[in-house]
Amino acid sequence: MTQGVRLLVSGDYACWTRPEMKAERVSYDVMTPSGARGILEAIYWKPQIRWVIDKIRVLAPIRFTNIRRNEVAHKLPVANVRKAMNGGAEVVALYVDDSKNRQQRASLLLTNVRYGIEAHFELIDVQERDGSITAVPSAKHLDQFNRRLRKGQCFHRPYLGCREFAAHFEPMDGDWPDCPEELRGARDLGFMLHDIDFMDNMTPRFFRAHMVDGLVDVRQCLAATGGTVA
Repeated sequence: MTQGVRLLVSGDYACWTRPEMKAERVSYDVMTPSGARGILEAIYWKPQIRWVIDKIRVLAPIRFTNIRRNEVAHKLPVANVRKAMNGGAEVVALYVDDSKNRQQRASLLLTNVRYGIEAHFELIDVQERDGSITAVPSAKHLDQFNRRLRKGQCFHRPYLGCREFAAHFEPMDGDWPDCPEELRGARDLGFMLHDIDFMDNMTPRFFRAHMVDGLVDVRQCLAATGGTVA
């Protein structure tokens, strides 16, 4: 059984980084399905459900801007993290103001973004943590999501690709706003990240994205190409 939801998200900046350009970030033209899923999970998530993105609507003209940001040059070694977890005395940290580790990198970001998300969740387990089973679990989860959405509640602040780009969210009642005039027509967005397959060694999965009149119908794109590719 599936349950559908609709919401509006917006923000001043967004960046869903293309993997082939990760040294200096370049964003995809539109929000990725995994990015949309992350926003939904920030608002409401339970182990008993799995969010599936159906459609992404682009409700503002696609605009890019260039900025430079301080980023770190290295990653934390996994061995150091494990040592700290086991009670080691070594401090595990990376500081962006460390002159030896700091790098200024250019980023090509989206600016003044606004999207509509249509999604549903699938029940993967009807049993609660205490072992009890709710009579109508899908209705319970849907009600909790809608209540949190209307109150602006979230487990952590949802973001638009990078954590420093906060996302504002609100419920969508009634008809969707009209598509921006410059987005009318069909546009091939090329291969885009669909999601990460956590059951297969965190393998990234891609799909061929097409936008028609500002609408990326994820289900239709997947059906047209036979699903995702690694």
